[in-house]
Amino acid sequence: MSQRIDQLMLSMIEKGLDGLLVTDPKHVYYLTGFASDPHERFLGLLLERGEEPVLITPALDAEAAHAASSVQNIVTHSDTDNPYQVLKQQFKGSIGTLGIEKEQLTVARYEELTAVVSAKQYSDIGPLLRSMRVNKSPEEVKRMQHAIHLIEEVLRQGLKSVKAGVTEIEIVAELEYLMKKLGAEGPSFDTMVLSGPKTALPHGAPGDRKIQHGDLLMFDMGVYANGYASDITRTFAVGEISSELKSIYNAVLEANLQGIQAIKPGVTLASVDQAARNAIEKAGYGPYFLHRLGHGLGIDVHEYPSVHGNNSDLVQSGMIFTVEPGVYVAGLGGVRIEDDIFVTDNGVEVLTSYPKELITLEV
Repeated sequence: MSQRIDQLMLSMIEKGLDGLLVTDPKHVYYLTGFASDPHERFLGLLLERGEEPVLITPALDAEAAHAASSVQNIVTHSDTDNPYQVLKQQFKGSIGTLGIEKEQLTVARYEELTAVVSAKQYSDIGPLLRSMRVNKSPEEVKRMQHAIHLIEEVLRQGLKSVKAGVTEIEIVAELEYLMKKLGAEGPSFDTMVLSGPKTALPHGAPGDRKIQHGDLLMFDMGVYANGYASDITRTFAVGEISSELKSIYNAVLEANLQGIQAIKPGVTLASVDQAARNAIEKAGYGPYFLHRLGHGLGIDVHEYPSVHGNNSDLVQSGMIFTVEPGVYVAGLGGVRIEDDIFVTDNGVEVLTSYPKELITLEV
């Protein structure tokens, strides 16, 4: 973890910044090893040129921070303190330009910060942190492989609860029980189980609809494990489904395969999206592919890069992102197939291993 702070401090100097204030809890974890959800309380990592890093945490997290953090200089604040006054006291020198996370700071917190910190100007360090996170280390890949293994085992065991008459939300409850039982920290996002015509809703909400023969059944879920996320989608047939639904499934499967095949270092992210989109358009379902092909994955379930048709950024070795084409036909149903992939020097490694060919569940 300290190597990441060293790297960040070198970048800070190169960019002419006098200090950095990291306030996103995920980035504090990424840089220090201390994972926390401070809720409304202040959490921050302060870096200044020539000074030791300072981790500022709520007092109730002091013991956990000392146990986990690579930063030894830990300052706490109580619920009756003004944490920004505590922060002010930690600055050792004058600050011309202070790096902050613009996407993470609310207007209210920015106003509280600027009321006590006498920096002359502020600079967004979001792109800097993003560039650090995009290339996953071997340890990060190992953690993500574990999170993926967990969610695939949850899916294997969870399918046993699929029976005619069982509701979507009952299946969700079983899946989330299994996540904790098998060792995950919890879901990495709201677990989604949709059936029948509801599968045509890309972000539909599970409810009390009962599973029926002839349905499509879509699972979109992931877990956090050791601070890293997984994300997988698989769509199943419940008994015999219509030829039209089978056609949609085959189109999405081909798009998934073509998207993965297009991935290698140096190509644009847009070209990867287009390779998958071409397969769906060729099958006649182009207008029903309603979203980007994928998104980055790591300590956040959605992070850089965004894999869409207008993104001219280049694929880099070390990236991990999803490939999740989908077709959604209102009133009929939808199919999405999502894999987590790791870009290698020579191409790609598919981290997800759960079968993608159409599986029929007999209920």
